Amino acid sequence: MLADQQDRSPLGHIERQVVLPFRKSLEIAFKSIRVRFVRSMITTLSLVLAVAFLCYTNVTIDVVNGLLATGNADVRQQVTRSGYDVQATGDQVENTPKQRWIVFLSLLVCVVGIVNAQLMSVTERFREIGTMKCLGALDRFILRLFLLEAGMQGMVGAGLGALLGALFAITSGVIQYGIPAITSVVWVDMLGSMGLATGVGCLLSLAGVLYPAMMAARMQPVEAMRVEQ
Repeated sequence: MLADQQDRSPLGHIERQVVLPFRKSLEIAFKSIRVRFVRSMITTLSLVLAVAFLCYTNVTIDVVNGLLATGNADVRQQVTRSGYDVQATGDQVENTPKQRWIVFLSLLVCVVGIVNAQLMSVTERFREIGTMKCLGALDRFILRLFLLEAGMQGMVGAGLGALLGALFAITSGVIQYGIPAITSVVWVDMLGSMGLATGVGCLLSLAGVLYPAMMAARMQPVEAMRVEQ
């Protein structure tokens, strides 16, 4: 249902503005993703890989710290042979600066890919945007539509990436250290790492679509309708 708002101007004229409910915006955003399913999957896949790598590195550290917390000397030697500098850090290990830079670069590449994909999406939807603006859509509605689409893709892609990253980290830990990799891990820390990776993925998705969405929102209806596809 559309909500009608009437405002009386100082000159006495009645101005009518049609406000689209938020639920309707969600429906339009979902239909747009479904129509462009292949492109949406490609964009989401890059986010899945970046978030999975981030979650994998963090959960791996959680697994190693859980093993070190047991105080088992044999496990400590295994962790040392795996390349972790346990002697310098005591009973806790962290990601090395090199690992942090690799994760940062992977996330940066992911954002660039999202921006590129969303710019292409805006180019393909010139006529659609122009039609909506001719029908009375405001700039903030176009902006909200693109942000909702990015938010949906971000939640799905980041959640799936965090789950895959955690599964790979646990599997790798079991292969290297055996069953204690599962029994000794602190699940609260692992869930925290997964939540952090999911949140970062959602933020990356929104950051990547912000510029294309602003460009689409500021587009003039006449220019958009004049573009030949």
